[in-house]
Amino acid sequence: MTTTGEEHRAAGGPWWWERRRSAVLDVGLALGSALECAVEGVPFAEGAGLPAGIGVLLGVVAGAVLVVRRRWPVAVVLVAIAVTPAEMGFLLATVGLYTLAASQVPRRIIGVTTGMSLAATLIVTLMRTHQGVGGGMSGTRIDTWFVPLMSVLASVAMTVPPVLLGLYVGARRRLMESLRDRADSLETELQLLAERAEERADWARGEERTRIAREMHDVVAHRVSLMVVHAAAVQAVALKDPQKAVKNAALVGDMGRQALTELREMLGVLRAGEALGGSVRAVVPLAAVGVAAAAAATRAGAAEDGPSLAELEELLGHSRAAGMSVELSVQGEERAYAPEVEQTAYRVVQEALTNVHKHAAGAGAVVRLAHRGDEVAMQVENGPPPARDEAPALLPSGGNGLVGMRERVLALGGVFVSGETEAGGFRVSAVLPARPAVPAAREG
Repeated sequence: MTTTGEEHRAAGGPWWWERRRSAVLDVGLALGSALECAVEGVPFAEGAGLPAGIGVLLGVVAGAVLVVRRRWPVAVVLVAIAVTPAEMGFLLATVGLYTLAASQVPRRIIGVTTGMSLAATLIVTLMRTHQGVGGGMSGTRIDTWFVPLMSVLASVAMTVPPVLLGLYVGARRRLMESLRDRADSLETELQLLAERAEERADWARGEERTRIAREMHDVVAHRVSLMVVHAAAVQAVALKDPQKAVKNAALVGDMGRQALTELREMLGVLRAGEALGGSVRAVVPLAAVGVAAAAAATRAGAAEDGPSLAELEELLGHSRAAGMSVELSVQGEERAYAPEVEQTAYRVVQEALTNVHKHAAGAGAVVRLAHRGDEVAMQVENGPPPARDEAPALLPSGGNGLVGMRERVLALGGVFVSGETEAGGFRVSAVLPARPAVPAAREG
């Protein structure tokens, strides 16, 4: 965490000082300036015909003003200008000009005050130089330019260096404060980015869990439903028709092996996604975790070798083998679609047939597939279940089949409708775009 001026002030010094060492420095400078002005006040008092004590008192008061240089730098410089004719306050003027130039006072005030100090110093220096040359070198011809030149050089040497140094220190101080503020703002932005990255990572993990759960439901529910139907058929015909029972038992075994194969493939993709996520977290900064997790979920979904519409006839064959009467109607010219479109279309038909096995055992179904210009439509409709003397054994249902189908279709920008028919059956309809739009990245 960076240290700001407010934290320095909180650490603090007395009154207007931000730090105790600043107060100690100013008090020390004020004592030194008061001592200097007190010593210089004695000859000033003697020259003015005043008691020496008055000169000392005036010097102490003037020099002690330096203690407030950080609070009122302009007042300190004005006091230094005021005592310049008394030839005292060199330390007071030098430190005061430096403090004024380094402060936050507007540049115009700094320029005017510096000009006044330079003019006062020039006048006093000119008078002292003229008196010294005239008294100590009487009878000697001195060029007329010597006295003004020496006065200008002396006044500039006493005024300009502290001002330039103060301007440099003030600019550097403001630069450091600006960099400190920028560092604080960057730290805040990094914290916000880290929070958003965590939110994106949580969202990506949730999306991946939802996708895996949906795939598990589609694979397991359909295969296991068919296995239960065939097992019931085996039980019914085991004594009457052993050959048919053997055939149904073989179908149950084949479906079980297919279900296990699909589950292994899905778990393999999941492990690969976890390994990828671990390597990403090891080398990518925290601000990129959310994007990397989302990309990993997308790659995992794309890498899975999902079913397609070309396998639709085989899917219907499994239902027919289980005793369901299934008709297929195809309209339009068949063509290939994007993998996610074909996989979603296959899963919709698969889940609709699974629901027929669960909730309308013995009913026939009609599967309609229409290839259009910019979309593909599918519809699965079944009639009412036949009347039976005994209530059929209901297969367990989690109530997520229709929800999963709707989520799949809407995720690709399609339309999904389901509901009962007038004849007492059930209809599932879906329309998918031939070229689904890429979903935009979710904002955290």
